[in-house]
Amino acid sequence: MSITISTDPTRHDLDAIHKIVASTYWSPEIRRDVVADALRNSITAVAIDDATGTTVGLARVVTDRATFAWLCDVFVQEPWRGQAISLRLIEVLERHPELQTVRRWCLATRDAESLYEKFGYGRIPSTRIWMEKQGPKERWQERRPEHGATVT
Repeated sequence: MSITISTDPTRHDLDAIHKIVASTYWSPEIRRDVVADALRNSITAVAIDDATGTTVGLARVVTDRATFAWLCDVFVQEPWRGQAISLRLIEVLERHPELQTVRRWCLATRDAESLYEKFGYGRIPSTRIWMEKQGPKERWQERRPEHGATVT
């Protein structure tokens, strides 16, 4: 199976990417327009199955393009896992010309620590310097009708 990794934003299949991201534990039911804005304002790499043209994975970097980069939304769809696609996505982003002066890369993961360790990432032993705030879900998640409610 041949896979192309592309950083060309014109290769984004927004419907496929939205479906992938909305199915993750970190962005459940995220709205399509929010995903579109995130892609537009980030450096991305997509994995495309050459035989079908299907988007099978992605990785995204939020960055100032000078000193800081946050690697996020790294995902490969189930049928294509186990082929080192996530490794290739990350390698392409780390070699991106606009990210060569970055001095601090960060990410968050619940389930892929061993993947990121291959790239030199390590757990932050203390949370004293890193802080987090999450925005209200109703600002970014799709609205679902209440059980039994009629949608008009």
